[in-house]
Amino acid sequence: MRILVVEDDSFLAESVTAFLRQAGYEVTCESSGPGADAALGNGKYDLLILDVGLPGMDGFGVLYRLRKRGQQLPVLVLTARDAVEDRVYGLNLGADDYVVKPLQLQELEARVRALLRRSLVGGERKLSLGPLVLDLAAHQASLDGHTLELTTGEWRLLELLVRRAGRLVTKEHLRDTCASREDLVSLNAVEVQISRLRSKLANTEINIRTIRGLGYLLDEPVENRN
Repeated sequence: MRILVVEDDSFLAESVTAFLRQAGYEVTCESSGPGADAALGNGKYDLLILDVGLPGMDGFGVLYRLRKRGQQLPVLVLTARDAVEDRVYGLNLGADDYVVKPLQLQELEARVRALLRRSLVGGERKLSLGPLVLDLAAHQASLDGHTLELTTGEWRLLELLVRRAGRLVTKEHLRDTCASREDLVSLNAVEVQISRLRSKLANTEINIRTIRGLGYLLDEPVENRN
């Protein structure tokens, strides 16, 4: 999934970018309205995270031009303006959701997931890793053609691990990404969920390795490696 982050505060942009990349997304950054407008006109993205206060052209201008071109990707607006009129104006221009600064990264990532899920409904978008297939729209996983029965917490962990297959994912990030879920509120709960996932993936080529003291890594099947 490709996300364009448009934010002129370099510290916030770097924080958001690093967090989303850790969650497995491909992230590109722009720091001005004209830069964002050009990127959106030339590239293909699955979601736009758009600050309102931008140099050169504000976020509302970028949003207006985006929708005028007929581009329908989901737009999550970041703003320090909490006035109802501003939110109504942005929604009328075509924004899909709002997050008011100062923001919590876990809440932002949860809203990103929700918007992407909504955009996938009715589609055929899937994640595949060897015999493992995740249907992102239906929230269903299958292994060698057989449905895997997963809890909500297990699904979220598996989706994140698949997105970052071959790369380390820390326990803290797994916990924080799913912090709003009752079944994932501690590092110990993450370990329990990982153990259950391993049991359901036993005797297959899908292997979740423990990187002692750091986190977990989902091995890529041989056919997925370069």
